[in-house]
Amino acid sequence: MTHWPELAHDIAEDVLFPAADSVDADGEIPSSHFHALADAGFYGLAAPPELGGPTIDIADLVAVVETLCGGCLATTFTWMQHHGVVGGLAASGNTALRERFWDGLLSGSVRGGVAFAGAIPQPPLLYARRVDGGYVLDGVAPFVTGWGIVDVLQLSARDEFDDSIVHLLVDAAETDELTVDELPLIAARGSNTVRMRIDGLAIPDDQVVGVVPPEVFAAGQTFGSWLNGCMATGVARRCRAELTGLGVDTRTLDRTADAVRDGLDAALAGDDTDLYAARAAASELALRAAAALVSATGSAASVTGTTAGRLMREATLTLVAASRPQIRAELLNRFGRGDD
Repeated sequence: MTHWPELAHDIAEDVLFPAADSVDADGEIPSSHFHALADAGFYGLAAPPELGGPTIDIADLVAVVETLCGGCLATTFTWMQHHGVVGGLAASGNTALRERFWDGLLSGSVRGGVAFAGAIPQPPLLYARRVDGGYVLDGVAPFVTGWGIVDVLQLSARDEFDDSIVHLLVDAAETDELTVDELPLIAARGSNTVRMRIDGLAIPDDQVVGVVPPEVFAAGQTFGSWLNGCMATGVARRCRAELTGLGVDTRTLDRTADAVRDGLDAALAGDDTDLYAARAAASELALRAAAALVSATGSAASVTGTTAGRLMREATLTLVAASRPQIRAELLNRFGRGDD
């Protein structure tokens, strides 16, 4: 039986964390990071057992993602996108499309990314128009992570006529109809996050992953939003470990981290806990833990290239990465700038 958290810990400590400051400074993730994740089987983590995936429970999944985020957020943020493609194809009725990519996606020889954000707002930023034999897409995908790293991309667009959400798989390459502009993020720059512009991109039916009603799409975003909370708790986990190494008492932060984790998990389970509030609490924890680490490090943290400075910027990124208006409102209230 594979012990996924232990494997994640070994990769985070031996491969990711030792290079994290350099990755942050250079804005480039070594390919060896992704090879290490692939060799350990982490690219198939989201695949259901009946389709060749592993059996992993929620607690172990949390431990894996938090641990890897604490190792190198840029690497893990990029790797996390892959599972959206795996999950989408696992549920797809387009078996020919799944079979074309499945083995490569599970082994990590084919890397995937996703672009959901264009379909989320109302009005949407990315539209799909039904035509004979497929769809034509127009608009913007505002945040696409892993450009130049991933091989295929699952685009999500909103049908301009019936409001359904269309998921399509395309090659992650620029064309006359698909162009990108780099977004210089304050942290995790090596994730190669871009803004994608799409103008009349024709995609045939054999590349359609699925078409779902908007309420089904919204429900599916719940799990992704919960999982993205692990970015914040992962950054906080690393900050707490660094503080312990400096001899700082982290018991208060540890208790808060336990409460934040309980809140996130209760929200996923539907136990009357607001997921947006739980996500805001996770980012607040990350920011507090990073501020404590900067304070404990002292003036050295103000110098470019320090671990404390990087983690502070990564904690700040979690305030807005994969965010929603409701999370922003919760954060503003927590920071004393809300209306209440």
